[in-house]
Amino acid sequence: MTTTTLAVLVPVLPFLGAAAGILLGRSAPGFVRPLAVLPTLAALVLAVLVAARQGGGRAVDVVTELTPTGSVPVELALHIDGFAALVAVLVGCVATCVQIYSTGYLRDDPRYPSYAALVSLFTSAMFLVVYSGDLMVLLVGWEIMGICSYFLVGHYWETPEARAASLKAFLVTKLGDVPFLIGLLALATEAGSFRITEILGAVASGSLDHPALIALLLLAGVAGKSAQFPLHTWLPDAMAGPTPVSALIHAATMVAAGVYFVARLLPLFQASRAAMVVLAVMAAVTMLGSALAALAQDDIKRVLAYSTIGQLGYMTGALATGDRGAAVFHLLTHGAFKALLFLAAGVIIHAAGTNSLAAMSRMRGLRDRVPDAYWTMTVALLALAAIPPFSGFFSKESVLVVAEHVATGHTEDAPGAAGWTVLLAGLVTALLTAAYATRLWLLAFRGRGAEAPDHGRQPVAMNAVLWVLAIPSLALGGLAFRLLPDWFDGQDLTPTLTTSVLGTGVALVGGIVTYAAWRHTTALAARPPLGAVAAHPEGDAALVEAEAIASHEPAYGDIAYAPDPSDPGRLLLGPLHRHAAVGFHLDAVYATLFVRPVMAGASLVRFLDREVVDTYVRGAGTLPRVLGTAVRRAQTGNVQTYVSALLAGTVVLAVAAVLVATGA
Repeated sequence: MTTTTLAVLVPVLPFLGAAAGILLGRSAPGFVRPLAVLPTLAALVLAVLVAARQGGGRAVDVVTELTPTGSVPVELALHIDGFAALVAVLVGCVATCVQIYSTGYLRDDPRYPSYAALVSLFTSAMFLVVYSGDLMVLLVGWEIMGICSYFLVGHYWETPEARAASLKAFLVTKLGDVPFLIGLLALATEAGSFRITEILGAVASGSLDHPALIALLLLAGVAGKSAQFPLHTWLPDAMAGPTPVSALIHAATMVAAGVYFVARLLPLFQASRAAMVVLAVMAAVTMLGSALAALAQDDIKRVLAYSTIGQLGYMTGALATGDRGAAVFHLLTHGAFKALLFLAAGVIIHAAGTNSLAAMSRMRGLRDRVPDAYWTMTVALLALAAIPPFSGFFSKESVLVVAEHVATGHTEDAPGAAGWTVLLAGLVTALLTAAYATRLWLLAFRGRGAEAPDHGRQPVAMNAVLWVLAIPSLALGGLAFRLLPDWFDGQDLTPTLTTSVLGTGVALVGGIVTYAAWRHTTALAARPPLGAVAAHPEGDAALVEAEAIASHEPAYGDIAYAPDPSDPGRLLLGPLHRHAAVGFHLDAVYATLFVRPVMAGASLVRFLDREVVDTYVRGAGTLPRVLGTAVRRAQTGNVQTYVSALLAGTVVLAVAAVLVATGA
């Protein structure tokens, strides 16, 4: 087969698997699992073959007109360069792991057939986004992912949290998609084509009249899809869905789509210095805010969700410095270790037997009960914290290197202000990332919470997937910067001494300080009972505060929840903790600025419709009804009455005629 044929089959196979799974889910349930796993696995094999044939060389471009439009044509185009080939392999790998993992995680779920079909459709849509060379076709995959995320996040629709989370994810991403669509149409109008190669040619020739406006409109959609400030608030709530869905959304699809889109059209954004600065500021705020929020979360999946937001901030930061190689490099390594983190968290949740036991404050004795999750999650957390030689170190260093080059003027691919913004925010975020990664490891595996019930050993499929993903989490970064420079526009991804020392140094500081804070809070928690602290000569104010906090915490799930007294996050964040725990009140701000006014406006419209418009409508019907009633009452059936009325009318007409004649 030709490379083009293989590339076409990559998104088609999961789509066919999804269609077959929906059709046979009820009539032939025995085929559901093979139809979920095998098409996705076959797509992965084909994606690897496409990558091997492309080899990081000249891009593969194939196009055929999809439909005549009379103006700007919509074409079914493939554009496969090194970036597309590698990202497609990542998508196929993570999607296959998620499908295999889900056969064990959701083996008793009655809605597994629809779930598996939606995951396959989700995967097909992301493949379409990756390989598409036409923006309208890319938009189709973009929107299919949005609707699939709505259904998958709301998989447990019996719970109000899942229903609210799915609706929020859909609405917030659509809020960004509206200006995104306007930007796409404006871009195609000015460039005369939806094809990416034609658009980049128009950018290079300077034929675009409004590149800054178009870039900013497109960034709105990117912020929504890739959960960047200020449209990031949907992602933590999306943790109400099944854990494998979280792994898929965070690692290889959905949130990666926005970063990948900017990477494909980076010259367009570089045509506007304002857009690059906006992108840098967005990345910096996202990195810092999400890292602080992650340090205050108790739910393990919400920690990982905020972590994803921050790591995506690194990717957008690399793009803001004009380097798509570093951004896609970090996208690849992050996809591996973040999928591993979520799936390992799923093993922990599965071991506890309920999704509500994801609170780290209630975890105890998990190291010996889930050894596979313990060791693989340790590898993933080290990669997340960018500790050498794990994969996250190399990709995060590549981001810091390009930011440092732009900041110091070694390259002019982006404004110097963007370089300094990304560099400083990236270093501070590296410290905070190591801090919340260390905190997660300590609370999850060495916590002092109430021991959850033991529900036995996890299925082999779940544990096997963890070890498969542990390999790229450990080795992908070191291999990629040596073996794949041609795939990244020939860019040298080797870490430099300056950023390596700075990045690793601040990460080690973050981890060590968090460990010291944990030892301190653990020692305090081992002191005399809280009720005796006030009378104790060595009473500690921190314990008094912990007692007050514990007495006011709400119930979590079906068991009363009290914070782990050894949680170092409260000590490290101090008074900032309560604000960071709720995402710095952004949801409340949006509710005040947007949700409540919209609801009030809707109430006003409903009032006007019922009390004003309906009043006129009812009045228009009442008048004919009254006249009809009056006429109906005149129909008595008495002939004498009719004759009398006729004579009276004749007399009136005669008198009127006389008066008219006299007047004339």
